[in-house]
Amino acid sequence: MSRRVLFIPLALFLLLAVALLWQLVRNSDGDDPMRLESALIGKPIPAFRLESLDVPGKTYQQSELQDGKPLLLNVWETWCPTCRAEHRFLNMLAAQGVRIVGMNYKDDRVKAVDWLKELGNPYAMSLFDGNGMLGLDLGVYGAPETFLIDGHGIIRYRHAGDLNMQVWQETLKPLWEQYSREGEYETDGFVGGFVAVVWRTGFLDGRVAF
Repeated sequence: MSRRVLFIPLALFLLLAVALLWQLVRNSDGDDPMRLESALIGKPIPAFRLESLDVPGKTYQQSELQDGKPLLLNVWETWCPTCRAEHRFLNMLAAQGVRIVGMNYKDDRVKAVDWLKELGNPYAMSLFDGNGMLGLDLGVYGAPETFLIDGHGIIRYRHAGDLNMQVWQETLKPLWEQYSREGEYETDGFVGGFVAVVWRTGFLDGRVAF
């Protein structure tokens, strides 16, 4: 057996060691799952068919997340202390009119329903991803995670970790407002097959269709 063959296992071991060391250095610099962007940014939400959390037998599909307005898809679990910590803020956002869709992830359905009864339900729609398949398609590392999805069902942002006032004000709110304006423009822009232009002067408001 040649010396080259004998050195192959050693070379493979060294490569693996270097790769692990590189990852440790990245994590020490803050490059962790909470900072990683989803590979699906700019792409449609994966196709799914999931049961409602609180209405067994009722199913939802990805098309129901495409109503022309942005939404937050919040991934949560009952045994996750960070999910409990962020829940009060989610309730506040929902009370302000922010549409939030909840995805209960690899959890106990009965416990999840009771959890929402106890802490309040900020979700306009509750999905039950009991086997974690949609979470896998989304690249979920663990709860909580929140995805901003525009009115066309396109994933625009992913946040890993709790959604709080700082994250909302500095990152998600500007994006939310941007995609909300785009949705309003598109809704107002097509009326009866005509393009409608809304205009405003110092004294008059008007609408021109052509």
